[in-house]
Amino acid sequence: MKTLFITTLALGAFITMSSSNCRENKQAENTTINDTTGKNLPPVETNPPNTPAYKPAFAGQTRINGVKTTTPIETKVLAESIGKPWAIINLPGNRFLVTDKTGFMQIFSAEGKLLSKITGFPDVDARGQGGLLDVALDPDFANNKVIYWAYSEKRDDDLNLTAIARGRISGDEKTIENPFVIFRAEPYFKSTLHYGCRLAFDKSGYLYATVGERSVMEGRMQAQDLSSGLGKIFKITKEGKPAPGNPFLNTPNAKPEIYSYGHRSPQGLDFHPVTGELWETEMGPKGGDEVNLIKPGKDYGWPTITYGVEYSGKTIGQGITQKEGMEQPVYYWDPSPSPSGSAFYAGNTVPEWKNNFFIGMLGGQHIVRLVIENNKVTGEERLLQDMNERFRDLTEGPDGAIYAVTDSGKIIRMGKK
Repeated sequence: MKTLFITTLALGAFITMSSSNCRENKQAENTTINDTTGKNLPPVETNPPNTPAYKPAFAGQTRINGVKTTTPIETKVLAESIGKPWAIINLPGNRFLVTDKTGFMQIFSAEGKLLSKITGFPDVDARGQGGLLDVALDPDFANNKVIYWAYSEKRDDDLNLTAIARGRISGDEKTIENPFVIFRAEPYFKSTLHYGCRLAFDKSGYLYATVGERSVMEGRMQAQDLSSGLGKIFKITKEGKPAPGNPFLNTPNAKPEIYSYGHRSPQGLDFHPVTGELWETEMGPKGGDEVNLIKPGKDYGWPTITYGVEYSGKTIGQGITQKEGMEQPVYYWDPSPSPSGSAFYAGNTVPEWKNNFFIGMLGGQHIVRLVIENNKVTGEERLLQDMNERFRDLTEGPDGAIYAVTDSGKIIRMGKK
């Protein structure tokens, strides 16, 4: 679980651009915006949908009213040119662990200073959307220094899949010791797209992992196939075994590790800080990006139902958005902002953010804040649009600020001014 200790994110503030990993020192850029309205603003999306004929299943499922944070914030670029970051999580000692899709991890201070580079990971297939992806700390990390990570694993025949491995960070924090794979989302496939994969531990110490359907027609159809590992969310033990109580343990031919199915390209995963329920963000096709409340054994519909169309504009399947026995997204976007890493806000510094859901957007180039009440989205805010960054992942630091990594290789901090 990504625990958001944060307390600060707001439109309207002060943007300081500073770099710790750059050859040149850049002058800070400052912008001050003060807003006192906050609620019941027009929807943030103003562009026409790709699928105007597709109507939401219930009020508030898309294009909800806008909201705006009234607390001033300060935004700083802490580091630049750090590589190709894919995930950022907290480490003890007020530090951050950042994965790089080319196959290593880095430890940074809260100020953005590079402290250590960790190598020794199994080879990754970094083509396309593959590489070294998400990382999670063992629940007993303070004592055992064990981490879990997801990556794209390639065979000699050029086929690949999403794998989950574990290992121990060495005492000098420069090497991963005894790395080994605990789970593979079989089958192997010839594709460089839609691997997933976000990781999250629940309070009982079970590991959840999202896996995509690999973005080709054969893989797409396997999202509905319980004997396939494509297009699924898995729940496993720390040894990679099916978690007790999994919904398909006794289903013939089904993979017992499956927790939910019918997913396309799930990129975000976190537990609600109050209810403990599991929430997911998922990229749709052209339109139909989703936020889902994940429940055991449920079918989330892809590719049978969707609020999107093919990138060519053609209808997907029968062109339906609802079907009995398939779950509706809590919220969806059309056009697609491409949701990636996500995290709930559990802090107290900004009360209006309490239990809100924050999502890094890639194509949309902003961070979204969703106000969620009784499992319904009641407000949406776009943050940091003027930075023109693809926000790959975000987490909450122990100082009550949100830290994000971008595809351009930046670490960005947003904290109360």
